[in-house]
Amino acid sequence: MFKAIVFDIGQTLVEYNKPLNWSKLYRPALQNAADQCRLNLLEEQYQNAIAVLTKYNTRINPRIHEVSSTQIFEEILTDINLPGENMELMKFHFYSYFRQDVSLYPETEETLKTLHEKGILLGTLSDVAYGMDNKYALEDIVAVRKYIQYPFTSNDVGYRKPSAKGLQFLAEKMDVAISEMIFVGDEEKDIACAKSAGAYAVLINRNHEVKEYGQDREIACLEELLDIVNR
Repeated sequence: MFKAIVFDIGQTLVEYNKPLNWSKLYRPALQNAADQCRLNLLEEQYQNAIAVLTKYNTRINPRIHEVSSTQIFEEILTDINLPGENMELMKFHFYSYFRQDVSLYPETEETLKTLHEKGILLGTLSDVAYGMDNKYALEDIVAVRKYIQYPFTSNDVGYRKPSAKGLQFLAEKMDVAISEMIFVGDEEKDIACAKSAGAYAVLINRNHEVKEYGQDREIACLEELLDIVNR
């Protein structure tokens, strides 16, 4: 019997109308942050900032250990020769650019509500982009936070998927065995994380592409989780 379900956030609970790799959006996102902060950056400064972001782009340079937004933006501000007092505002407007047009999938709220009413413990384990602080990353699920007792990201764990550390952390917080836990995600690293930890791996595949990641179960929408927990 499954006692807990942990979800990835992006493209699982919520839809982001942005590519997984943000490289091509660095320049407009930095421009947005600079404009909002009333900074007139030279092209050389933009390129220095882009170089820092590229270094921390896990689609280009994968890493297991998480890096904080403070570390990344301190490096950016140093490289573009701006004082640290600009950092929090820069972070806010940079991350906000990527969080535009975020929306819950149509079935997300009702599914989480039903699972919560069944007594299933619910949590999240999402890798944040460029150290994005939880106050931004978790804002995307604010409408359903009342059903999620254990909202966590890689910031809390210090490790990124496919490391098993995140699910081990959540299992301890939830006081359940990992074998009693379902992990739901849309990427290969989500399935690898679940399998390495010993959780039941569910791949959500809304576009029906062939994805052979070793998942225990594949679903097309979150509602199908109810079939799994009702077995």
